[in-house]
Amino acid sequence: MSINENDITYSVARLFFAYGLGNALFFPFYVGGATILSPDRPQPKHVLEVCTKYRPTLYFGVPTSYNAIVQVKDAEKNYDMSSIRLCASAGEALPGPVWRQWREKFGLEILDGIGSTEILHIYVSNRAGMSRPDSTGTIVPGYEAKIVDENGVSLPPGEVGTLMIKGDSTASCYWNKHEKTKNTFVGEWFNTGDQYSIDKEGYFTYAGRGDDMIKAGGIWVSPVEVENTLMAHPAVLECGVVGSPDVDGLIKPKAYIVFKPDVEVTEKLMEEVKLYVKNAIAPYKFPRWIEAIEELPKTATGKVQRYKLRQLDQQK
Repeated sequence: MSINENDITYSVARLFFAYGLGNALFFPFYVGGATILSPDRPQPKHVLEVCTKYRPTLYFGVPTSYNAIVQVKDAEKNYDMSSIRLCASAGEALPGPVWRQWREKFGLEILDGIGSTEILHIYVSNRAGMSRPDSTGTIVPGYEAKIVDENGVSLPPGEVGTLMIKGDSTASCYWNKHEKTKNTFVGEWFNTGDQYSIDKEGYFTYAGRGDDMIKAGGIWVSPVEVENTLMAHPAVLECGVVGSPDVDGLIKPKAYIVFKPDVEVTEKLMEEVKLYVKNAIAPYKFPRWIEAIEELPKTATGKVQRYKLRQLDQQK
Protein backbone atom coordinates (compact mmCIF):
# COMPACT_ATOMS: atom_id res chain seq x y z
CA MET A 1 0.00 0.00 0.00
CA SER A 2 1.54 3.32 -1.08
CA ILE A 3 1.38 6.23 1.35
CA ASN A 4 2.47 9.87 1.05
CA GLU A 5 2.35 13.21 2.85
CA ASN A 6 -1.15 13.93 1.56
CA ASP A 7 -2.68 10.83 3.12
CA ILE A 8 -4.90 10.72 6.20
CA THR A 9 -5.01 7.32 7.86
CA TYR A 10 -7.79 5.91 10.02
CA SER A 11 -7.26 2.63 11.87
CA VAL A 12 -9.91 0.62 13.70
CA ALA A 13 -7.12 -1.14 15.63
CA ARG A 14 -5.75 1.00 18.49
CA LEU A 15 -2.15 2.11 19.00
CA PHE A 16 -1.46 -0.59 21.60
CA PHE A 17 -1.79 -3.25 18.87
CA ALA A 18 1.10 -3.66 16.44
CA TYR A 19 -1.33 -3.34 13.51
CA GLY A 20 -2.70 -0.03 14.82
CA LEU A 21 0.75 1.25 15.82
CA GLY A 22 1.95 1.00 12.24
CA ASN A 23 -1.28 2.24 10.64
CA ALA A 24 -1.91 5.21 12.90
CA LEU A 25 1.56 6.28 13.99
CA PHE A 26 4.67 4.93 12.26
CA PHE A 27 3.47 5.02 8.64
CA PRO A 28 1.74 8.43 8.48
CA PHE A 29 4.43 10.12 10.58
CA TYR A 30 7.22 8.61 8.48
CA VAL A 31 5.90 10.30 5.32
CA GLY A 32 4.58 13.46 6.99
CA GLY A 33 0.93 12.50 6.61
CA ALA A 34 -1.89 12.78 9.15
CA THR A 35 -3.82 10.29 11.26
CA ILE A 36 -7.26 10.14 12.86
CA LEU A 37 -7.44 8.96 16.47
CA SER A 38 -10.78 8.37 18.18
CA PRO A 39 -11.25 7.41 21.85
CA ASP A 40 -14.67 5.88 21.14
CA ARG A 41 -15.34 2.21 20.48
CA PRO A 42 -15.25 1.50 16.74
CA GLN A 43 -18.91 0.59 16.43
CA PRO A 44 -20.08 0.48 12.77
CA LYS A 45 -21.99 3.77 12.75
CA HIS A 46 -19.23 5.58 14.64
CA VAL A 47 -16.64 4.40 12.10
CA LEU A 48 -18.87 5.58 9.25
CA GLU A 49 -19.39 8.94 10.95
CA VAL A 50 -15.64 9.40 11.44
CA CYS A 51 -14.97 8.59 7.79
CA THR A 52 -17.67 11.01 6.66
CA LYS A 53 -16.46 13.86 8.89
CA TYR A 54 -12.67 13.56 8.79
CA ARG A 55 -12.22 12.18 5.25
CA PRO A 56 -9.46 9.57 5.59
CA THR A 57 -7.71 8.44 2.42
CA LEU A 58 -6.38 5.15 3.82
CA TYR A 59 -8.65 2.96 5.95
CA PHE A 60 -7.32 0.10 8.06
CA GLY A 61 -9.95 -2.30 9.38
CA VAL A 62 -10.35 -5.83 10.69
CA PRO A 63 -12.69 -8.50 9.28
CA THR A 64 -15.21 -8.25 12.14
CA SER A 65 -15.53 -4.50 11.64
CA TYR A 66 -15.83 -4.75 7.86
CA ASN A 67 -18.58 -7.34 8.26
CA ALA A 68 -20.46 -5.22 10.80
CA ILE A 69 -20.30 -2.13 8.59
CA VAL A 70 -21.69 -3.84 5.49
CA GLN A 71 -24.70 -4.88 7.59
CA VAL A 72 -25.61 -1.22 8.22
CA LYS A 73 -28.64 -0.54 6.06
CA ASP A 74 -28.12 2.09 3.35
CA ALA A 75 -24.65 2.93 4.70
CA GLU A 76 -23.48 3.74 1.18
CA LYS A 77 -26.29 6.32 0.88
CA ASN A 78 -26.20 7.86 4.36
CA TYR A 79 -22.42 8.12 4.79
CA ASP A 80 -19.64 9.41 2.56
CA MET A 81 -16.68 7.06 2.05
CA SER A 82 -15.55 8.69 -1.19
CA SER A 83 -12.32 10.08 0.31
CA ILE A 84 -10.92 6.56 0.83
CA ARG A 85 -8.64 5.34 -1.93
CA LEU A 86 -7.42 2.11 -0.31
CA CYS A 87 -8.67 -0.24 2.42
CA ALA A 88 -6.55 -2.78 4.29
CA SER A 89 -7.47 -5.66 6.57
CA ALA A 90 -5.49 -7.84 8.98
CA GLY A 91 -5.88 -9.53 12.36
CA GLU A 92 -7.53 -12.64 10.91
CA ALA A 93 -8.48 -13.93 7.47
CA LEU A 94 -11.03 -11.80 5.64
CA PRO A 95 -13.99 -13.89 4.38
CA GLY A 96 -14.52 -13.69 0.64
CA PRO A 97 -18.22 -12.76 1.00
CA VAL A 98 -17.29 -9.72 3.12
CA TRP A 99 -14.71 -8.65 0.51
CA ARG A 100 -17.40 -8.84 -2.19
CA GLN A 101 -20.10 -7.08 -0.15
CA TRP A 102 -17.74 -4.23 0.71
CA ARG A 103 -16.78 -3.71 -2.93
CA GLU A 104 -20.42 -3.87 -4.01
CA LYS A 105 -21.53 -1.41 -1.31
CA PHE A 106 -18.71 1.13 -1.41
CA GLY A 107 -16.88 0.40 -4.67
CA LEU A 108 -13.63 -0.28 -2.77
CA GLU A 109 -11.45 -3.36 -2.69
CA ILE A 110 -9.97 -4.56 0.59
CA LEU A 111 -6.30 -5.51 0.65
CA ASP A 112 -6.22 -8.44 3.07
CA GLY A 113 -2.91 -9.32 4.69
CA ILE A 114 -1.30 -11.05 7.65
CA GLY A 115 1.25 -9.77 10.13
CA SER A 116 2.23 -10.28 13.75
CA THR A 117 3.47 -8.37 16.76
CA GLU A 118 6.77 -10.29 16.60
CA ILE A 119 7.47 -8.92 13.11
CA LEU A 120 5.63 -5.66 13.93
CA HIS A 121 3.44 -5.50 10.85
CA ILE A 122 2.19 -7.16 7.67
CA TYR A 123 4.51 -9.51 5.75
CA VAL A 124 2.04 -11.11 3.30
CA SER A 125 -0.54 -8.91 1.60
CA ASN A 126 -2.73 -8.31 -1.42
CA ARG A 127 -1.93 -5.42 -3.76
CA ALA A 128 -4.17 -2.73 -5.19
CA GLY A 129 -5.82 -3.90 -8.39
CA MET A 130 -4.62 -7.47 -7.83
CA SER A 131 -6.41 -8.46 -4.63
CA ARG A 132 -8.21 -11.78 -4.47
CA PRO A 133 -11.07 -12.72 -2.16
CA ASP A 134 -10.23 -15.60 0.23
CA SER A 135 -6.50 -15.00 -0.31
CA THR A 136 -3.95 -13.27 1.92
CA GLY A 137 -1.99 -12.12 -1.13
CA THR A 138 1.74 -12.41 -1.81
CA ILE A 139 4.95 -11.87 0.16
CA VAL A 140 5.79 -8.26 1.02
CA PRO A 141 9.22 -7.13 -0.32
CA GLY A 142 11.90 -7.48 2.33
CA TYR A 143 10.53 -10.77 3.66
CA GLU A 144 10.88 -14.43 2.72
CA ALA A 145 8.34 -17.17 3.34
CA LYS A 146 8.14 -20.93 3.23
CA ILE A 147 5.51 -23.54 4.05
CA VAL A 148 6.82 -26.50 6.06
CA ASP A 149 5.49 -29.77 7.44
CA GLU A 150 5.74 -30.95 11.06
CA ASN A 151 9.39 -31.90 10.47
CA GLY A 152 10.34 -28.51 9.07
CA VAL A 153 10.58 -29.77 5.48
CA SER A 154 9.43 -27.30 2.82
CA LEU A 155 6.20 -28.26 1.07
CA PRO A 156 5.34 -27.80 -2.63
CA PRO A 157 2.61 -25.44 -3.87
CA GLY A 158 -0.92 -26.50 -2.94
CA GLU A 159 -0.05 -28.36 0.26
CA VAL A 160 -1.03 -26.99 3.66
CA GLY A 161 1.65 -26.52 6.28
CA THR A 162 3.05 -24.04 8.78
CA LEU A 163 3.98 -20.58 7.50
CA MET A 164 7.56 -19.55 8.33
CA ILE A 165 8.71 -15.95 7.79
CA LYS A 166 12.17 -14.36 7.63
CA GLY A 167 12.85 -10.61 7.72
CA ASP A 168 14.96 -7.96 9.45
CA SER A 169 12.06 -6.54 11.48
CA THR A 170 11.65 -9.80 13.41
CA ALA A 171 12.02 -9.66 17.19
CA SER A 172 15.00 -11.44 18.75
CA CYS A 173 13.05 -13.19 21.53
CA TYR A 174 10.15 -13.07 23.97
CA TRP A 175 10.90 -11.31 27.23
CA ASN A 176 11.33 -13.88 30.02
CA LYS A 177 9.78 -16.69 27.91
CA HIS A 178 12.71 -18.95 27.12
CA GLU A 179 10.80 -22.05 26.02
CA LYS A 180 8.38 -20.10 23.82
CA THR A 181 11.33 -18.30 22.25
CA LYS A 182 13.01 -21.59 21.33
CA ASN A 183 9.85 -22.92 19.68
CA THR A 184 9.00 -19.74 17.80
CA PHE A 185 12.29 -18.18 16.67
CA VAL A 186 13.98 -20.92 14.66
CA GLY A 187 17.31 -19.49 13.53
CA GLU A 188 16.49 -16.66 11.13
CA TRP A 189 12.94 -17.93 10.70
CA PHE A 190 9.82 -17.02 12.67
CA ASN A 191 7.24 -19.78 13.19
CA THR A 192 3.90 -18.01 12.75
CA GLY A 193 1.85 -21.00 13.90
CA ASP A 194 -0.52 -20.31 11.00
CA GLN A 195 -1.48 -23.00 8.52
CA TYR A 196 -1.18 -21.89 4.91
CA SER A 197 -0.83 -23.10 1.36
CA ILE A 198 0.68 -21.20 -1.55
CA ASP A 199 -0.27 -21.51 -5.21
CA LYS A 200 2.04 -21.42 -8.23
CA GLU A 201 1.48 -17.67 -8.65
CA GLY A 202 2.70 -16.97 -5.13
CA TYR A 203 -0.69 -16.26 -3.52
CA PHE A 204 -1.14 -17.50 0.04
CA THR A 205 -4.37 -19.07 1.35
CA TYR A 206 -5.05 -19.26 5.08
CA ALA A 207 -6.22 -22.59 6.51
CA GLY A 208 -6.34 -21.73 10.24
CA ARG A 209 -4.12 -21.92 13.28
CA GLY A 210 -2.31 -25.20 13.81
CA ASP A 211 -4.49 -26.17 16.77
CA ASP A 212 -7.69 -25.13 14.94
CA MET A 213 -7.38 -27.65 12.11
CA ILE A 214 -9.98 -30.44 12.08
CA LYS A 215 -9.21 -34.00 11.04
CA ALA A 216 -12.50 -35.44 9.78
CA GLY A 217 -12.48 -38.97 8.40
CA GLY A 218 -8.69 -38.92 8.37
CA ILE A 219 -8.60 -35.82 6.17
CA TRP A 220 -7.59 -32.37 7.35
CA VAL A 221 -10.35 -29.76 7.16
CA SER A 222 -9.68 -26.03 7.36
CA PRO A 223 -12.22 -24.31 9.63
CA VAL A 224 -11.63 -21.10 7.67
CA GLU A 225 -12.78 -22.70 4.41
CA VAL A 226 -15.98 -23.93 6.06
CA GLU A 227 -16.55 -20.54 7.72
CA ASN A 228 -16.06 -18.66 4.44
CA THR A 229 -18.58 -20.94 2.75
CA LEU A 230 -21.07 -20.43 5.57
CA MET A 231 -20.60 -16.67 5.35
CA ALA A 232 -21.79 -16.74 1.74
CA HIS A 233 -25.24 -17.93 2.89
CA PRO A 234 -27.61 -14.93 3.08
CA ALA A 235 -28.87 -15.82 6.59
CA VAL A 236 -25.42 -15.98 8.22
CA LEU A 237 -23.92 -12.91 9.90
CA GLU A 238 -20.78 -14.53 11.32
CA CYS A 239 -19.65 -17.95 12.45
CA GLY A 240 -16.97 -20.12 14.01
CA VAL A 241 -16.21 -23.75 13.15
CA VAL A 242 -14.57 -26.32 15.44
CA GLY A 243 -14.14 -30.08 15.59
CA SER A 244 -16.65 -32.03 17.70
CA PRO A 245 -16.93 -35.80 18.39
CA ASP A 246 -19.94 -37.76 17.15
CA VAL A 247 -21.50 -40.71 19.04
CA ASP A 248 -18.63 -42.91 17.90
CA GLY A 249 -15.99 -40.45 19.06
CA LEU A 250 -15.07 -39.42 15.51
CA ILE A 251 -14.33 -35.75 14.96
CA LYS A 252 -16.57 -33.81 12.59
CA PRO A 253 -17.03 -30.07 11.89
CA LYS A 254 -19.49 -28.17 14.07
CA ALA A 255 -20.59 -24.60 13.35
CA TYR A 256 -21.57 -21.91 15.83
CA ILE A 257 -23.52 -19.32 13.87
CA VAL A 258 -24.73 -15.81 14.59
CA PHE A 259 -27.68 -15.41 12.26
CA LYS A 260 -28.75 -12.03 10.91
CA PRO A 261 -31.26 -10.18 13.14
CA ASP A 262 -34.18 -10.46 10.72
CA VAL A 263 -33.78 -14.22 10.23
CA GLU A 264 -36.11 -16.73 11.87
CA VAL A 265 -33.90 -19.57 13.10
CA THR A 266 -35.60 -22.92 12.53
CA GLU A 267 -34.55 -26.53 12.10
CA LYS A 268 -35.40 -26.20 8.43
CA LEU A 269 -32.96 -23.29 8.11
CA MET A 270 -30.25 -25.28 9.89
CA GLU A 271 -30.64 -28.14 7.42
CA GLU A 272 -30.69 -25.71 4.52
CA VAL A 273 -27.38 -24.19 5.67
CA LYS A 274 -25.79 -27.63 6.06
CA LEU A 275 -26.88 -28.61 2.55
CA TYR A 276 -25.61 -25.29 1.20
CA VAL A 277 -22.10 -26.01 2.49
CA LYS A 278 -22.24 -29.66 1.44
CA ASN A 279 -23.03 -28.66 -2.14
CA ALA A 280 -20.46 -25.85 -2.24
CA ILE A 281 -17.34 -27.70 -1.01
CA ALA A 282 -16.29 -31.31 -0.43
CA PRO A 283 -19.15 -33.18 1.34
CA TYR A 284 -16.98 -34.35 4.24
CA LYS A 285 -16.35 -30.70 5.19
CA PHE A 286 -19.93 -29.66 5.88
CA PRO A 287 -20.90 -29.01 9.54
CA ARG A 288 -22.72 -32.00 11.01
CA TRP A 289 -24.14 -29.79 13.74
CA ILE A 290 -25.15 -26.15 13.78
CA GLU A 291 -25.74 -24.21 16.97
CA ALA A 292 -27.20 -20.73 16.91
CA ILE A 293 -25.35 -18.34 19.20
CA GLU A 294 -25.98 -14.68 20.02
CA GLU A 295 -22.34 -13.62 20.02
CA LEU A 296 -19.01 -15.26 19.18
CA PRO A 297 -16.15 -15.08 21.70
CA LYS A 298 -13.48 -12.76 20.30
CA THR A 299 -10.19 -11.14 21.19
CA ALA A 300 -9.85 -7.37 21.57
CA THR A 301 -8.85 -7.22 17.89
CA GLY A 302 -11.93 -9.13 16.76
CA LYS A 303 -10.43 -12.57 16.17
CA VAL A 304 -12.81 -15.45 16.84
CA GLN A 305 -11.54 -17.48 19.81
CA ARG A 306 -12.17 -21.00 18.56
CA TYR A 307 -10.65 -22.52 21.69
CA LYS A 308 -13.53 -21.00 23.67
CA LEU A 309 -15.99 -22.54 21.22
CA ARG A 310 -14.26 -25.89 21.78
CA GLN A 311 -14.59 -25.39 25.54
CA LEU A 312 -18.28 -24.56 25.06
CA ASP A 313 -18.75 -27.71 23.02
CA GLN A 314 -17.05 -29.84 25.68
CA GLN A 315 -19.55 -28.59 28.26
CA LYS A 316 -22.48 -29.98 26.27
